[in-house]
Amino acid sequence: MTWFMVAVVVVVAAAGLLRWRRPAWYWLTFGVLVATVRVLVRYASVMDACGLTVPPSRWRLALARVANRPVPDSRIPRILRLRPTRTGLVLRLKLRPGQDAFDVSAATDRLRHSFGMYGVTSREVRSGVVEVRMTGYDVLKQVQMPAKTDTRPMRVPVALREDGSVHYRDYRAVPHGLTLGATESGKSVYQRNLVAALAPMDVALVGIDCKQGVELFPLARRFSALADNPDTALELLEALVSHMEEVYQLIRAEQRISVAVPDAEIAADIWDLPDDIRPVPVVVLVDEVAELALFASKEEEKRRDRIITALVRLAQLGRAAGIYLEICGQRFGSELGKGITMLRAQLTGRTAHRVNDETSANMAFGDISPDAVLAAIQIPAETRGIAIAGDSTGGWHRIRAPHTSLRQAVNTCNKYADRTPDVPALAAYRPAVAALPSARVPLSKTAPATA
Repeated sequence: MTWFMVAVVVVVAAAGLLRWRRPAWYWLTFGVLVATVRVLVRYASVMDACGLTVPPSRWRLALARVANRPVPDSRIPRILRLRPTRTGLVLRLKLRPGQDAFDVSAATDRLRHSFGMYGVTSREVRSGVVEVRMTGYDVLKQVQMPAKTDTRPMRVPVALREDGSVHYRDYRAVPHGLTLGATESGKSVYQRNLVAALAPMDVALVGIDCKQGVELFPLARRFSALADNPDTALELLEALVSHMEEVYQLIRAEQRISVAVPDAEIAADIWDLPDDIRPVPVVVLVDEVAELALFASKEEEKRRDRIITALVRLAQLGRAAGIYLEICGQRFGSELGKGITMLRAQLTGRTAHRVNDETSANMAFGDISPDAVLAAIQIPAETRGIAIAGDSTGGWHRIRAPHTSLRQAVNTCNKYADRTPDVPALAAYRPAVAALPSARVPLSKTAPATA
């Protein structure tokens, strides 16, 4: 009996230590079993306490009266599936007639307390079926991306959501994006993750960094074109517009519109073209967009107007030509001048890190979701990297990118430097970088000298 008690104490102490120091390990070893039992045992009473029940149907009441039986209890949503994950539990529910997915969404905070979980979110899978994702610990405190992700062409994982799922940047679904955030909010780390994830793909990276290139020029080996001042940025953007027009001419020449051609084979963008003639897609990363919109003289104002016009044209017309915009900045409001709100309207994907005022959050989500605005201004200053990601549908998520140092991003770009495509229209803006130093063989690894 003494040995049994010692073993119990050791197990409890180990569980407590893991929960404190390694919450992910604790969840995989102890937490998932405890949480599953807790959810199954408390499910009926929790649904009743949270108001997620419906009264019995008329035919059941009539049957009870005829059979002289007690009145049947209220019905609760039926569990279709309970699936453990590496960060929590996924509960799929079949709603009863009269219930709505909003009822479950409104009760997520009460479900979190009742089931003893760290976070609970819900989404409607289809009519009458709701998926409730519960996390067992704070997955955003120390982000660990899963080893396997659903990576596809022009779709890369960049962050982890608060429900434990992976946040992807899908350029074919959401062509253009806007990233806002105050100084030291994690914007640069998010951008590094994006560049590092795109580096292994067949895509041309174009960078505009008017902070003298301190953010993007260390990654220059993987960029097909770079600009570090507004004058060069104007020339580069106008070259991109010319490239876009050439791509449209190619698409038009290959459309093959005739009665005999099926609708599925008519080319409307670069992804409908054959692989051997398809132009390489281009992702344009603009760091600190305000530097392109500010001016102090008449000449700079003319340059600024041409820059914004080129960006608006790329945002409106670039998707079919395979040109995608990723614009970053601290603020992106109408105070930056004419054309800014027109450009912002074309940026479907919105990501906001910590902002210093509500107005900045409104610039990102004011026309999408008021709840996302409230969530953005509540990000604490000590949690760098946490952001709110949303799109034009009104849905939003709290995300955090894994910490990627500048050295790690540079190593990734150097590793895939041979995949940097040559875009003829942008050849003049290809960054001039020295060749990578050849690997030196240590003296201990050299072959012994022969006589």
